[in-house]
Amino acid sequence: MPLVTFIIPVRHQANAKDWPALKERLSQTMASIAGQSNPDWSAVIVANEGADLPDLPPQFSVARVTFPPNQLHDLDSADREKVYDAFRLDKGRRVLSGMLSARDSRFFMIVDDDDFVSANIVSYVAKHPQANGWKIDKGYLWNEGGRLIMHYDDFANYCGTSLIVQSRLYDLPVTLEAADIDYVKSMLGSHVRIGNILAERGTPLEPLPFRGAIYRVGHSGAHSKSSSLLSTYFFNTSALRRPRQLLRNLRRVRPLDRGLRNEFFGAAGANNVKW
Repeated sequence: MPLVTFIIPVRHQANAKDWPALKERLSQTMASIAGQSNPDWSAVIVANEGADLPDLPPQFSVARVTFPPNQLHDLDSADREKVYDAFRLDKGRRVLSGMLSARDSRFFMIVDDDDFVSANIVSYVAKHPQANGWKIDKGYLWNEGGRLIMHYDDFANYCGTSLIVQSRLYDLPVTLEAADIDYVKSMLGSHVRIGNILAERGTPLEPLPFRGAIYRVGHSGAHSKSSSLLSTYFFNTSALRRPRQLLRNLRRVRPLDRGLRNEFFGAAGANNVKW
């Protein structure tokens, strides 16, 4: 029974505009997870039958599913709430499939297939095995290929790779078919809702006391259509009109040095990332 199981849901291959690029980012995410300083973990990639995946490092497995493509995957639809609702259902079912394949794990952490996690996650959980879990309130934003990284202090409301939760708090159903749709969407398909749900139940999550993940932004495969750091925080009309805010944003930027690369990218991941 692993202490922590990382669940990596992968979209249907028909919903990926560039599958080779998705595979490359997924390989980097796997290398990041594999860099954990404590070996008491496992990881499950959830992917459709027929999806071509990278070679798996040790301690990784695959849960194959047969869900159809998400017809509302792209955010270009006029009814954005329908898009978000369809995304929560699709992601939630994939996450649940992964959790059911590893239901004996003590904790779960859902990791998006293009993000990075700190090598210290499992070591910290091992010191606090009775905790309900943690929200990563403080993390980093990173542009693919960039040599700079930016602090972000509302991380759990921005990035899906932000929750480490005691498995019993998910109250997993016996089978996928037995799961209530609202449960799938709110508890597994949304990283924003679960914190409030658990707090209302009297089992709140604690803030993780270190920056625990990197959100990769501004690349063509990002479902959120996130913009680059430069266009979002520096070179736009709003930022340039507010010099104090621009200065605060500049103070949040630091070099992506060797220490951060070792902590978040792993040895293999750092070698495979284009800098």
